Amino acid sequence: MTPVSGTHLASGGATGAPAAAINPNGEVTQLFTTLLVAQIKNQNPLEPQDPSEFVAQIAQLSQMEALQALASQSRVNNAMLESLQIIALGAQVGSQVTVATDRIVVDNERIQGRFTLADGSEEVSLVVQSESGQQRRIAFGTRNAGDVTFTIDPRALGLVPGTYSVRVETASGETPTVEIVGRLENVRMSASHGPVLEVAHVGQVAPAAITAFNGRAS
Repeated sequence: MTPVSGTHLASGGATGAPAAAINPNGEVTQLFTTLLVAQIKNQNPLEPQDPSEFVAQIAQLSQMEALQALASQSRVNNAMLESLQIIALGAQVGSQVTVATDRIVVDNERIQGRFTLADGSEEVSLVVQSESGQQRRIAFGTRNAGDVTFTIDPRALGLVPGTYSVRVETASGETPTVEIVGRLENVRMSASHGPVLEVAHVGQVAPAAITAFNGRAS
């Protein structure tokens, strides 16, 4: 079999058309094509490469390009979605929102919240605990299944300004999520965490923590 010259594949002419058709797809494709040409030029003339191997390599190249294009499009779509999310959330700054949280930021204002019991229980309590471990309890007694609303009055409970953890304890062992109502004060984009919301009485939270938009206070 007459050995194939790599010079014709690397330069113009009919045999150079496949390389020219592939090159415009990007730098990675150009590198791949260069490696193919080098492989042809350096093959053993007495044992030329099986053409089917090159067909398989071209197929792999096409798959790689498709995956790269899909990944690039996904990044673009994610960036667009985050931008739209920031715009939508920015329009809500100043309105009241409800946030699922396990901590509160106490000042001198009363804090409104709620939790939902899946089943009725006796001895239902909201536990507010300081960073030093001191606890204050709001007892609700026996409660049926459903929403339970509450108010945390810092003065009545003797809470000094600071950050506290909050949780619900029940005789049944159920631990429902605590939701706190606060004003959406700020929305910003974090390089490491994406959109970050600043909510009064809660602090910084992710958009996924928002359980309700309650509108602006009258």
